[in-house]
Amino acid sequence: MPVFMKVSLAFVEHRVNVWLRFGKPVREIILDRWRRVAVFEPGAVCCRVKWIGNDYGTALWQLMVLQAPMPFDDAQRVAGVLPGTRILLRADGEPQVKAVLAVIDAIEALEIDPCAVAVTYWRTIANRLAARQPLPEYTAERHAAQLARGALQ
Repeated sequence: MPVFMKVSLAFVEHRVNVWLRFGKPVREIILDRWRRVAVFEPGAVCCRVKWIGNDYGTALWQLMVLQAPMPFDDAQRVAGVLPGTRILLRADGEPQVKAVLAVIDAIEALEIDPCAVAVTYWRTIANRLAARQPLPEYTAERHAAQLARGALQ
């Protein structure tokens, strides 16, 4: 039996906003007015953005590109993600999160689904963020190579 990844999402005005920037859940479970859970099949890729505020303004900006683990794969534990996930990219702080959101917008401007982007590209973005280097752009040629690679497997 495949194990589905469950991502908790929430919204409390001016306090908490945890949402999916992209991803195709197979199902969403509404828990109450403020909380829901997105369920992903193994191998699916999604992007979760977390914003937390307090009386003085923003307390936390975080963006993660996650991949649901395949059966018997190793998985990393992340709060709000059950049973675990493969973290492809993690951006912390407003400047990094906004830079990654701009990259996602550019990918969508090419009419490419961010879920179909090469896993190695998200890891490259993570490494570039850590090294404080410019982020590489995702091109149609790079995507065509990813699709050709997927066809060969």
